Amino acid sequence: MDARTPILNPVLLVGCIIIMVSFAIRASFGVFQIPIAEEFGWLRAEFSLAIAIQNLAWGIGQPIFGAIAERIGDRKAILMGGVVYAVGLVLSSFAVTPQAHHLYEVLVGFGIAGTGFGVILAVVGRASSDANRSMSLAIATAAGSAGQVFGAPLAEWMLGFMTWQSVFLVFAAAILTVLLLLPAMRAPQASRAEIEETLAQILGRAARNPSYALIFIGFFSCGYQLGFITAHFPAFVTEMCGPIAPGGVLHGLGITTTSTLGAVAISLIGLANIAGTLAAGWAGNRWSKKYLLAGIYVGRTVAAAVFILLPITPASVLVFSAVMGALWLATVPLTAGLIGYIFGLRYLGTLYGIVFFSHQLGSFMGVWLGGRMYDLTGDYSAVWWIGVGVGALSAIVHLPVREAPSPVMARA
Repeated sequence: MDARTPILNPVLLVGCIIIMVSFAIRASFGVFQIPIAEEFGWLRAEFSLAIAIQNLAWGIGQPIFGAIAERIGDRKAILMGGVVYAVGLVLSSFAVTPQAHHLYEVLVGFGIAGTGFGVILAVVGRASSDANRSMSLAIATAAGSAGQVFGAPLAEWMLGFMTWQSVFLVFAAAILTVLLLLPAMRAPQASRAEIEETLAQILGRAARNPSYALIFIGFFSCGYQLGFITAHFPAFVTEMCGPIAPGGVLHGLGITTTSTLGAVAISLIGLANIAGTLAAGWAGNRWSKKYLLAGIYVGRTVAAAVFILLPITPASVLVFSAVMGALWLATVPLTAGLIGYIFGLRYLGTLYGIVFFSHQLGSFMGVWLGGRMYDLTGDYSAVWWIGVGVGALSAIVHLPVREAPSPVMARA
């Protein structure tokens, strides 16, 4: 890509819009925990398992959609993902049993895979110059956080005057609408050296590279922490947070219940992460990506440990949300950029997708274990501390990563 290519281009802009809408919907699912459980009289684990399955399907679908994009084209893969996403949401709106929700969330998870980071970051990476790539990936990632800013509060607001089923139908229409922008999303091909290498060859190189395995392991805790907080934090805040003082700042802003505070907390995480992710993209162009990743995981680990040790108050919820938000998706542009630097951009969608599967395994465990442990013990303490442990592990395993291009890339 020509170094003079502007950082803001049609591929980046359209990619940001699609990711933003996709993640706004995905980030809102925690808001439906209590309404759906109360309507059907389910245990907390029932809908938690549906969200966990969604996250696992997202992880399984990510390398699949990455390979589809590399085989038939990026826009066709994104179109396919958007349609599957909408179908999953529509069918979920008619589900009246836990098993039906579990099944339909597979479609939602695959839809997120087709309209999320794996496919779109690969396109954005190819459409960016070497000098702008890290920041371009950060901007696209921050778009996901922008969706999170309004996704949960929007769902909470709509639940005030329509059923959760109707909200799902509105979300299905929204994801289909943004697909109309796809014709503007055209990206150049990879370099000649990368094109000459087959998918089987690049997968073989990745499998033999210890650094790829370490990145795979390290991404697990990112998924665990994000999955657990996205799915359970609104309910956690609703039930465990101290009361909001009448006449206080929050009360004056219209945040009068802990339920509303839970939705706002997810929004604040997304808002803080816009700045955090852009900062990570800026830093990734200047310093070692592996050390930045290790630092982010240390920061998350300390923030979670301090939060759970202190009394849960509206103030501590907001502070934790801001700190965790600054570190929320900052790992994504750095991880994708590190993989692209080592292995090239031709098969970035597939290689990132495989690593992202580890992320979603962690997400599955965080979401499911959160619901399971709540039903068994009545609180989330054990799940929080497991998150602290896996976060520390991720910080450690990134340190030995060899941050250098492979021989094929060095010759490109």
